[in-house]
Amino acid sequence: MQLPNLAYRFYERRLAKSLPADKLPHHIGVMVDGNRRWAKLAGTPTVAGHQAGADKILEFLDWCEDLNIKVVTLYMLSTDNLNREPGELRDLLEVIGSTLDRLGETNRVKVQQVGARDLLPAELAQKLAALESATANRGGVHVNVAIGYGGRREILDAIKSLLRDAAKDGRTLEQVTDQLCTDDIESYLYTKGQPDPDLVIRTSGEQRLSGFLTWQSAYSEFYFCEALWPDFRRVDFLRALRDFADRQRRFGT
Repeated sequence: MQLPNLAYRFYERRLAKSLPADKLPHHIGVMVDGNRRWAKLAGTPTVAGHQAGADKILEFLDWCEDLNIKVVTLYMLSTDNLNREPGELRDLLEVIGSTLDRLGETNRVKVQQVGARDLLPAELAQKLAALESATANRGGVHVNVAIGYGGRREILDAIKSLLRDAAKDGRTLEQVTDQLCTDDIESYLYTKGQPDPDLVIRTSGEQRLSGFLTWQSAYSEFYFCEALWPDFRRVDFLRALRDFADRQRRFGT
């Protein structure tokens, strides 16, 4: 058992050292998929899979900190997830709440919600607001927690807010439409002021976005990993970064 472990650690260290620092992503989006399947395969309750996934989030953020990744967006709860069976949803919300507490206790990350807070239970919404305030001036990794998030909902919210502000300023609909540009919409997104994700990772073998960062991912690179999220290893992450570093980004050209 020891020789395989030593070989694995050697390979992992070698892989990490081979990554060019100037070609690492500044912003990584992660679709933390596979918790339910992990629990089913393990023969444990679904909530155990969600908890294992939450534990992996804390571990993953340590890896990002070690590699000086500046921004991470974690897809933790979609608007569709809010329609899950009440018992599972309750357990999932409890795990998310506990995870937010743990993020706050690290004293090393800045946390920001991206999502529709009005869709969330009042207690969770209050917890998010308090955590954002408490971590606002912290350094370290900027962690966007996509909770109550849907890509179409984000764009819709952005347009509604833009039109409301235009009305307050006394601008007509014709004036708004004549002057409207992509920068205007971007300034109303949940992630306004942040760089778009350079790399989006999805675990569990699924190869679709499921509404994740629909606007922001237009020129992102994508990496799909077969591992279920709780089984996602540091070496899997390093392989994703190596793959990203080897790509030639074109940004639509």
